[in-house]
Amino acid sequence: MKNSNSLTDAETRSRHLRITEPSAWVKRFAPLIPENGAVLDLAAGGGRHSHHLQRLGHAVTAIDRDISGLGSLDGAEVIEADLEAEPAPFADGGALHGRTFGGICVINYLHRPLMHDLVGALAPGGVLIYETFARGNEAFVRPRNPDHLLKSGELLELVQDRLQVIAYEHGIDEAAEIPGVKERICAVNDLGVSDRDDGEPASHPVPPGD
Repeated sequence: MKNSNSLTDAETRSRHLRITEPSAWVKRFAPLIPENGAVLDLAAGGGRHSHHLQRLGHAVTAIDRDISGLGSLDGAEVIEADLEAEPAPFADGGALHGRTFGGICVINYLHRPLMHDLVGALAPGGVLIYETFARGNEAFVRPRNPDHLLKSGELLELVQDRLQVIAYEHGIDEAAEIPGVKERICAVNDLGVSDRDDGEPASHPVPPGD
């Protein structure tokens, strides 16, 4: 499921694998992913988001260091790979080298060396849906190490001048499946596409929250 810089002890892993419902953030913004687009579920864990994306009609690639929780993903491409080992997944020789996706979903996982490549792996019009823990989560459950928590605005900095931001949140979420301080973003790879005189990309609908 999650690698060493995220949630590592057996108790925490077990708690994550018991969660079967997709994140509310994923459910809200997954409809923006282009129809029938290939989707990457990075650090897929037990496959809860892969299952949801499959139900929406997407061809799913689920990748994780431990794929023992992904046995029920019929029809999906399941890749067993250490996301923090060399070669890196998107580098030459890596499991995802040269591939692009209409949607990329990353939930409760952070490995900073991969973040730039995630944006680069979005196909034109592709949607990035990212949600994980942020600074301040020390008051809640793991992770508590500041190296493993997003800084305020870090996801915004990641996509600046690269993707169009549709929605962003940062703060305490006590209603989440694992309460804590969360940072979330949904952004689209379409900054260079415009039919406006000012060059601004077309707006997207913002799905209502629950």
